[in-house]
Amino acid sequence: MRAVTVGRSAALQVRATQDRRLLRDFLEQDRIFAAYAICDLDEREFGRTHWGVALEDGRPVAVAMEYTGVTPQPLFVMGRLEGIREILRETIRPRVAYCAALPDALSAIAVHYRVDPGPPMVRMVVDADHFRPAPGDVERLSPIDSGSLNRLYQVGFASWLPASAVADGIYYGIRAGGRLVSAAGTHVISRTARLAVVGNVLTHADHRGRGYATAVTSAVTADLLRSCDQVVLNVRSDNPPALAAYRRLGYRDHARFEERLIHRLGPPWATLFDPIRRMLPARKESQPR
Repeated sequence: MRAVTVGRSAALQVRATQDRRLLRDFLEQDRIFAAYAICDLDEREFGRTHWGVALEDGRPVAVAMEYTGVTPQPLFVMGRLEGIREILRETIRPRVAYCAALPDALSAIAVHYRVDPGPPMVRMVVDADHFRPAPGDVERLSPIDSGSLNRLYQVGFASWLPASAVADGIYYGIRAGGRLVSAAGTHVISRTARLAVVGNVLTHADHRGRGYATAVTSAVTADLLRSCDQVVLNVRSDNPPALAAYRRLGYRDHARFEERLIHRLGPPWATLFDPIRRMLPARKESQPR
């Protein structure tokens, strides 16, 4: 792969990479903040991602990961600001994306993107030693429940959840009158890293205030902790009831971060050929398992 010297620092190089060992070693410096990215290194997800790395004297100082698909898709950045800035200049260049970053990284992102406003997010984490389960009349959901899940999620936010996502993940729900009224599930799970992310937590507006969301989140967390060392989730910092509910389950705050919709600066055709550029032949790096 092409390595280029960028910026004013002759030691800083930026390139695309598929070296999962290099990426994992860097991300493990803060595995809770990098949980999604670490899980995306697993075989099932890795082919859907593009990675860029900035190196100084051969050592990584920043990484960025773009998840492919219909835009906007997730973008994750971590590391030194000048490294993030140059990766987004040279290598990872989505036109529109949902970017997750620590607050101080917004200045580097804003060099190349218009950053939409939004409330800070809180990354929370729990392990088996701190988990305090909550009781509830919950049931494990199966792929045949994907229709019910989508009907529930479309009450609160637009969603299309295929049956395969339920089969590959872990979902629990609560029914009232035979109808699914609350559910929680998973975004990503890495059996290799023993790490997972809880998500898709929603209770129908007519059934809130009864502890349903806490109960289904507890059930998903308990299931995940049978095979994972840590389970993480995200919650908006301006949602005190949710923060309190997760803390009662033993989740603790790990970091505040930003999750913003970003738009590439400049004319729209500036990134038009990026997907084609990625398909051009390149020297592959080793991919240690």
